[in-house]
Amino acid sequence: MHAYRTHNCGQLRETDVGNRVRLSGWVHRKRDHGGVLFVDLRDHYGLTQIVCRANSEPLAVLEHLRAESVVTIEGEVVSRGPGATNPNLPTGAIEVVADSVTVQSAAEELPLPVAGEADYPEDIRLRYRYLDLRRDRLHANILLRSQVIASIRRRMIDQGFTEFQTPILTASSPEGARDYLVPSRVHPGKFYALPQAPQMFKQLIMVAGFDRYFQIAPCFRDEDARADRSPGEFYQLDFEMSFVTQDDVFEAIEPVLSGVFEEFANGRKVTPAGQFPRIPYREAMLKYGSDKPDLRNPILISDVSTHFEGSGFGLFARIVGDGGVVRAIPAPNTAEKSRKFFDDMNEWARSEGHAGLGYATRKGGEWGGPIAKNHGEDKMNALADALGLGPDDGLFFAAGKEAQAAKLAGAARTRVGEELGLIAQDRFDFCWIVDFPMYEYDEEAKKVDFSHNPFSMPQGGLEALETKDPLDILAYQYDIVCNGVELSSGAIRNHRPDIMYKAFEIAGYSQADVDTNFAGMINAFKFGAPPHGGSAPGIDRIVMLLAGEPNIREVVLFPMNQKAEDLMMNAPGEVTPKQLRELHIRLVPPSGTAPKDPAKVVAPE
Repeated sequence: MHAYRTHNCGQLRETDVGNRVRLSGWVHRKRDHGGVLFVDLRDHYGLTQIVCRANSEPLAVLEHLRAESVVTIEGEVVSRGPGATNPNLPTGAIEVVADSVTVQSAAEELPLPVAGEADYPEDIRLRYRYLDLRRDRLHANILLRSQVIASIRRRMIDQGFTEFQTPILTASSPEGARDYLVPSRVHPGKFYALPQAPQMFKQLIMVAGFDRYFQIAPCFRDEDARADRSPGEFYQLDFEMSFVTQDDVFEAIEPVLSGVFEEFANGRKVTPAGQFPRIPYREAMLKYGSDKPDLRNPILISDVSTHFEGSGFGLFARIVGDGGVVRAIPAPNTAEKSRKFFDDMNEWARSEGHAGLGYATRKGGEWGGPIAKNHGEDKMNALADALGLGPDDGLFFAAGKEAQAAKLAGAARTRVGEELGLIAQDRFDFCWIVDFPMYEYDEEAKKVDFSHNPFSMPQGGLEALETKDPLDILAYQYDIVCNGVELSSGAIRNHRPDIMYKAFEIAGYSQADVDTNFAGMINAFKFGAPPHGGSAPGIDRIVMLLAGEPNIREVVLFPMNQKAEDLMMNAPGEVTPKQLRELHIRLVPPSGTAPKDPAKVVAPE
């Protein structure tokens, strides 16, 4: 018999009744039933109920052990009998009558409970993450993550992609988020950087003549945490393809994403491959107020600026007259909602930093509210007809400069959908956002700059760059969005040096700037580069959606907190003077503060 187990804790069935077995695991729960002790023994695979009879040696040992102690149990498998089975457990028809027990490791008092899913403070959960990971929900999430990655890998290989690994120590990038820098011991004063993404390397893989590349790539960015973004590091399905158009990229990745979601959707509907809607960026910003639209929400935003030209509602008339816009967000079937519902929406908008959210109520075709009163019944009816509203549909209004109005309208669309229960919970709705503008005007710097990705191919190529207004140039850039979550950005790349130099020139960068900052890539392109493109859907976000979790930390094995601290390993931490000397580094405390330990501030040798 094996030293620790003949079976795992999710394995035994009625066919095993009468067998002598050995199980090992954690004491999950204990229940004392009048001298008979029931113990739920847990391992990675499941639970098995252990019975310790009165006056037995196992009872004497186990009744004094704390939960989460590790034990080995030996005994006979017996049937629970009619009325005593647990249909919620795969092992629920049997139990093991213990006749011996070995304590492998006794647990101290727990800082958080493992049995049950009670909420616990985040700092405690992260500090004792190994205990948190024993809990059912989180344990299942991490297993799901592994299964999703395995599925993605199989599907990518089936699509003809080859997996490669790109460097972790690389050069600092002047674009994007802040780099994590790594000092070089053998090159004093010089630093490596951890890759924000394998962007340049994967393009160089195409230049090297490999046709379809992918990897489950670790990426490192020194940026703040959000619900859908981990600070520090994350993983993405990074892929690139040669000799492809935008359509080819879509056709390659849609079956992978759709297939993975269908595999783990548990009955929820998934947009089929080949049917992902393609929504131009400007249309997305108008109809959804976001370039990450949640298509499960049926509400569509409309521009109603022309309806308020010369309107009796002076505020909107002035905004439109000054070049601003008015966006309308329908509130379907709100006739029975109280005035408080509309007022609360206005207060919510103010709490989000906006001037406010106008509204008009409607019940049985009768309008209410100051906007409707001043705009006039006939004009409000004309507005309702243009929007296809019903007699009991209210309206919210976002007004101001176009970007501000779009942002408020998009947030209001989401909130109205949530408040009215309109967002379907049984679907994964995918879409592509396409035709991003190549450039935007930076109001602070008073110059044209790249709006999305400087390495994208402009639509129209060199001719467009030389003949069109930069703000009218679109790029072959695209985002994959699912249920309002951006899974990735991608592009058909700018693979020609002449087009790249011109594209950067428009944004104020000289040829020398390009040659210095992107030397590896621009030099490679001068020796024959194929047209190529790709994308990089986020693994963490995919798993977060499939698990139904609101925060990405719930699907990451050992995440940092919102301050980019690893509370379990005490990172980042201080290092010794010897380590600093080896790296030729002197610490300079922030202005106005003194170092905790003066010995830490040392000059290089």
